Amino acid sequence: MRTGLITRLRATGVRHRRIVAAVCAVSVAAVAAAASHSQPSVGVLKVRLGGDSHQTRIVIELDRATRGALITPPTMGDKVAIALAHVDVPGDMQGDGAGLVKSWRVEEAAGAAQVHLELTRPAIVRRRFLLPPGDGLNVYRYVIDVSDQPAEQAAPQAPGRPAVQIAAATPSQELRATQPGPQARKLVHMARIEAPVAPLIPSRRVVVIDAGHGGHDPGAAGQNVHEKTLTLLAAEALKARLERSGHYKVVMTRTADVYVPLEERVRIARRANADLFISLHADSGTEPGLKGATVYTLSEQGTTRAAKQVFEKANWINMTLPGPDQQVNRILLDLTQRETRNRSSEFAETLLSRISDVTPLLRRSHRDAGFMVLLAPDVPAVLMEMGFITNSDDEKRLANAGQRRRLMDGVARAIDAYFATDIKLASR
Repeated sequence: MRTGLITRLRATGVRHRRIVAAVCAVSVAAVAAAASHSQPSVGVLKVRLGGDSHQTRIVIELDRATRGALITPPTMGDKVAIALAHVDVPGDMQGDGAGLVKSWRVEEAAGAAQVHLELTRPAIVRRRFLLPPGDGLNVYRYVIDVSDQPAEQAAPQAPGRPAVQIAAATPSQELRATQPGPQARKLVHMARIEAPVAPLIPSRRVVVIDAGHGGHDPGAAGQNVHEKTLTLLAAEALKARLERSGHYKVVMTRTADVYVPLEERVRIARRANADLFISLHADSGTEPGLKGATVYTLSEQGTTRAAKQVFEKANWINMTLPGPDQQVNRILLDLTQRETRNRSSEFAETLLSRISDVTPLLRRSHRDAGFMVLLAPDVPAVLMEMGFITNSDDEKRLANAGQRRRLMDGVARAIDAYFATDIKLASR
């Protein structure tokens, strides 16, 4: 990491992990500009595997950001190949696998690195994503999750348990891969896979709960209750459940029947340095038969809208970018927004899996939109429509205190799993 280019990111409400990501992003942009837009090479530092015989995670540590592309077909097969653009491989890299992976190798090919996985049996790549530096690590991590079940048939995870376990390894537990040539800068290690352990749920994560509508804005109307009433009751139930665990600091955007402007809800989340923002709503429809929950994350159009607000210095975002020029700032903001959208989508999928056994889901239950409350560039956020208040079954379910608590317990279990798995484990 080239720390000499930039020493500090002055951004209100940006936590330490985002500062590290911003430093690296500016470094990449500055190096690219100095090289007249030439593509810098990226070094593979380490390959780690974890998981079991049904779901396995591969983590490739890199010294800079990159883009990946799946070479093999996105269907069940016994081999997986992924190309990482502009990646430099320091000599031969290969090793024995774990879980679903029989063996792995990383080789250089036409200016890129190719990651080849030989599997023990047919499996599918469930997800791929890039994590920036954070949680105490100063490297990028390209994460690949493979599963022996297609996404629609995957068995639900046990509450609070990660889909993939990657145990930390002490120096004595590490296995060296084939050593690169004498000119290589670093040795490559592959961590040994340990037995599954209970997930580490980080303490005092900041969760902002937004009860939709309020005051002079009642929201949608059911036969017996307004949306603003149900959202506040649900927010209070979720707050109580999270605080009982002792792992979270919970901030509410409203605690009474008052109207809070949408921009202020975003400001509240950013002032609190939120790790997660959840906006609770109850949907409405013209057909009384429509029922089921939906989860929204930010759309591409919403991302563009948020970027425009940042560069127009809208006071409700109030984000200062430290780049030496506008082009670098745009690259920095784009990387920050990309990370945030990835995290938001990961939580949305986790949330849907945790509530599907306590409430119906609308067809195509993960959707995107440009809602104002989702626009913060640096706060993972979802908007959850808990059900249709215009449907008698959904309204009764949401108005019932016991069923409402069950739904919010599912949301809380999703929050536990979110902080215990993808983000935390991929960075260990």
